Amino acid sequence: EGVWHILIGFDHILFLVSLLLPAVFVLRGRSWDPAERFAPVFWDVLRIVTAFTLAHSITLSLAALSIVALPSRLVESTIALSVVLAALNNLWPVVGRRRWAVAFGFGLIHGFGFASVLADLGLPREALMVALVGFNLGVEAGQLAIVSAFLPLAHALRHTAIYRRIIFTGGSALIVLIALVWLVERAF
Repeated sequence: EGVWHILIGFDHILFLVSLLLPAVFVLRGRSWDPAERFAPVFWDVLRIVTAFTLAHSITLSLAALSIVALPSRLVESTIALSVVLAALNNLWPVVGRRRWAVAFGFGLIHGFGFASVLADLGLPREALMVALVGFNLGVEAGQLAIVSAFLPLAHALRHTAIYRRIIFTGGSALIVLIALVWLVERAF
């Protein structure tokens, strides 16, 4: 179920992609320049994905165990806002080196979204811990599949106009537009 949710959870995919798009670049001033080597890119992505994973695991657990509950409208609207802000940061960079902190902060909200999916499964209370761990591992497997497919390709294309203009800039702008529609739908 966790893998399936990532594959059909377009808001989570677009948030992750928004964080991955600039990973093959280095922020110099207000400009994204192609990274010279793959190793720093890999470690940056590892920090981002780990921060996102830790954060959403915390709130997924708290919500699934009924320790913390937030209104669905607030959670879903904030998830859409997180996608908007992550993609806008690609177009007008504010956060460069600390994108892992952004991933952690918004990951806390995404965890509540994951918890609502788990709650909809209607699991018996005695199976909740096993389901929680399995769902979370599935979410991670889905994320890692996306990262594994995207990162090498993005790194190979990072110097090209196709990546810079169409994939990075155009993709980020398209993500902003899609997420703004979600934000309006979810908030109102």
